[in-house]
Amino acid sequence: MTAAFMDLVDVTIVNIAIPSIQRDAGATFGQIQWITAGYALAFAAGLITGGRLGDIHGRKRLFLIGIGGFTLASALCGFAVNPEMLVASRILQGAMAALMVPQVLSIVHATFPAHERGKVFGLFGAVVGLGAVTGPLLGALLTQWNLFGLEWRPIFLINLPVGIAGLILGSRFITESKAPKALKLDLVGVALVTLGLLMLLYPLIRGRELGWPLWGYVSMAGALVVLAALVAYERRKAARDGSPLVELSLFKVKSFAAGIAVQTVFGVALGIFFLVWTLYMQFGLGWRPLKAGLTGIPFSIAVSTAAGLSVQKLVPRFGRKVLQAGALVLAIGVLLYIWESARHGLAIAPWQMALPLVVMGVGMGLIVAPLTDAILSEVPREHSGSASGLINTVQQMGNALGLGLVSVVFFGVVDDRLTEGARGPAAGAAFVDGFQHALGWVAAVMGVIFLLMFALPRRPAQHVEGAGATEDPSPMTEKEPALVS
Repeated sequence: MTAAFMDLVDVTIVNIAIPSIQRDAGATFGQIQWITAGYALAFAAGLITGGRLGDIHGRKRLFLIGIGGFTLASALCGFAVNPEMLVASRILQGAMAALMVPQVLSIVHATFPAHERGKVFGLFGAVVGLGAVTGPLLGALLTQWNLFGLEWRPIFLINLPVGIAGLILGSRFITESKAPKALKLDLVGVALVTLGLLMLLYPLIRGRELGWPLWGYVSMAGALVVLAALVAYERRKAARDGSPLVELSLFKVKSFAAGIAVQTVFGVALGIFFLVWTLYMQFGLGWRPLKAGLTGIPFSIAVSTAAGLSVQKLVPRFGRKVLQAGALVLAIGVLLYIWESARHGLAIAPWQMALPLVVMGVGMGLIVAPLTDAILSEVPREHSGSASGLINTVQQMGNALGLGLVSVVFFGVVDDRLTEGARGPAAGAAFVDGFQHALGWVAAVMGVIFLLMFALPRRPAQHVEGAGATEDPSPMTEKEPALVS
């Protein structure tokens, strides 16, 4: 639980401190994107590998390596002497999170019998909700307080005592476990996934600064070739020794394939929104970090409340319609936000953002909690581990892609306005225009997600063969699949 909380807080805490990092460290907007996208990219590329390594070498061992490395990388972030070192340290932090995070639920699964897991996963859900609320607020407080004159650095250094406590408690109380029939690690698959993602995302993030050179378009086109080569290689490897990095047979399951598409596109929307939202409030409106952090509290509370209702009350009764309603409600909230922003301009107040943020939070909560269970509901039991890893990976991949697209949908508009010599309120107005333009794209993406959701199962399966651990042949309770997911 400590590790899960630390990871979630670290993801959300950074966004609120981005303007402080930009001013204090002298980072360019491209480097700011890499501070967030680099973490997401390393996390996405390593999740499946991290889970597989835990099965092979022991989950406790990989957990301790991951949390130790995450703590060390946090220290490197906190003491970074320039933006380049901060970006490199964030990439290392994402890689260590990819070793740590997949072990969390695996260790719970291996440690607790089936009838006790419900309580544990309930606690896990509470920790996730607490982390979502705590991250932005803690980031705002630590940045605003400027402890010991360290500016933004405490947002990373706060991980040190938490990580050390996690290492000590983990080494003492976690029981070691491995998969009884661990598969071999697919190093070629890992290399192809990482290369393909880098070739796609690097030109997106750097393209604006470099004037969109020809090599960037060539690299993005080449990424598709690399990912096609990955598919061909994984097919051959599955036929040869049954241990591919990506279990391609899963995509023959209609609900899984559609769910993966939804998860990827949803990740793109979130990647765009959260970075642009921070830049809008702090650069465009000139708000202090604490004011921006407090503004997000209604959103976080709405997400947590709606998530609990959707899983416990709504989805068992209405099924897929709840997720589709969530996509429409989120789109309505985004459109409301655009309207409020256009109506009030630079004079907008936090309370005037509360309604659209609550509506958006409700929509997101209706989606995020039941989506994983809907994706896994028709997946065969023996492929549950690979399926879960893929879900997490494509979500992070979509997030990294969304962060890369910020160059196009946000900074493209801002640059067009600022090249006219805009300063002061005029510069703020450029950020407001960029925010509204980016949110228009987010609303369009939610429409795409609504249509993709028609391929999800109408009703959640009562007994899901794809959500259990291979070590535990005991039957599942009715509630367990959603909790395990």
